[in-house]
Amino acid sequence: MRTLLILLCTLALAISVYAQQAQWPTLRGPNLNGLVHQGNPPVEWSEDKNIRWKTAIPGAGHASPILWGDYLYVQTAIAGETDSDPEYQYKLLAIHRNTGKVAWEKILREAPPVEETHHRTASFASNSGITDGEHLYAYFGSQGLYCLDFEGHLQWEQDLGDMTTRNSFGEGSSPAIQGNTLVVNWDHEKDSFIVALDKRSGKELWRQSRNEPSSWSTPLIVEFASKHQVIVSASNKTRSYDLTTGAVIWECAGLGTNVIPTPLYRDGVVYVASGHRSPAMQAIRLDKATGDITGSDAIVWSTDKNTPYVASPVLYSDRLFMTKGRDAILSCFAPATGEAIYGPQRLKDMGMVYASLVGNKDRIYISDLDGSTLVVKNSARFEPLATNVLDEGTAASLIVAGDVIYLRGHQHLYCIAAN
Repeated sequence: MRTLLILLCTLALAISVYAQQAQWPTLRGPNLNGLVHQGNPPVEWSEDKNIRWKTAIPGAGHASPILWGDYLYVQTAIAGETDSDPEYQYKLLAIHRNTGKVAWEKILREAPPVEETHHRTASFASNSGITDGEHLYAYFGSQGLYCLDFEGHLQWEQDLGDMTTRNSFGEGSSPAIQGNTLVVNWDHEKDSFIVALDKRSGKELWRQSRNEPSSWSTPLIVEFASKHQVIVSASNKTRSYDLTTGAVIWECAGLGTNVIPTPLYRDGVVYVASGHRSPAMQAIRLDKATGDITGSDAIVWSTDKNTPYVASPVLYSDRLFMTKGRDAILSCFAPATGEAIYGPQRLKDMGMVYASLVGNKDRIYISDLDGSTLVVKNSARFEPLATNVLDEGTAASLIVAGDVIYLRGHQHLYCIAAN
């Protein structure tokens, strides 16, 4: 009996430690790039297969869940009960990762939307939250930024203003954190800016105005040459800011309009993309990036072919995977040269792709708005492994945590795991 108890305690400790490693603290995951190096989640699932639990989420939202400790945190916007009620509830839910039970929910604001409408594929809760492992930061754009503890108690809040997006498309950029600094980008049709806040108090540290129209890209913070840079891709110019001072380090023109994908970074190279009008992707060397680098040799390569509009690409080993525009068309490029490895490859039985690509266990997961997720092999040729169909689609990126996938559908949060 004593031996059994010791084994059980050891197993419980191992599970606890593994669970702490299997987190998803921000929009693009623990490595800020959609890649997860641990775990072995399912390749196949359906409504009747490999669904551990399924929890209804009130209201609507495209914010990707974040995961820390034993709980997933989900943002949603809940419309008034009648058509004559203009107010929405902007709410954060904490859901246990093992059971799907709602532990607590917090209404952070009750107010009408700043813009009365949004694009038909958007929502009033499309900005994703973030955690540093010490606090939660729920972000609803024009409806506020909120710092909470893990029991849902409000620590501070910030109202950054009212955003006016192009054609009332809606909002979508998410915050980034490094050290004690939280960064929010605010590109819209009026006075755009980027702002850095002290994550402990919400106090403003610096702010820089931006000559930019609406964009939806989330800032990426990288460390290069012992300095942290905040990299933001946008329509007029991609810019890098000094995290400490807000000073512009470098800038580069060349992306098209309506920039959405989050930048990628690896080995001193940043990859930025757009897929609307004048679509483009650029690979930029940071060791040559100072001042205005437009047209310089700091740009390793660029392309205007098959670049993504909404879904962020994923860089897996020596292959860069991306979808074309909003379409279910996959291409694979060599990250060092920009040369096509394969594609454009039309993805059978797939609809429009908004969710960012995720990589794990030499697989790429691609989800569409209609409920299908295609799993393809990380390979130099197109090798589909499975197409999985649920009753509802998703615009939120799925998250991988160990051997489990969490996927936010239009009405439910799914826990996908081997039965």
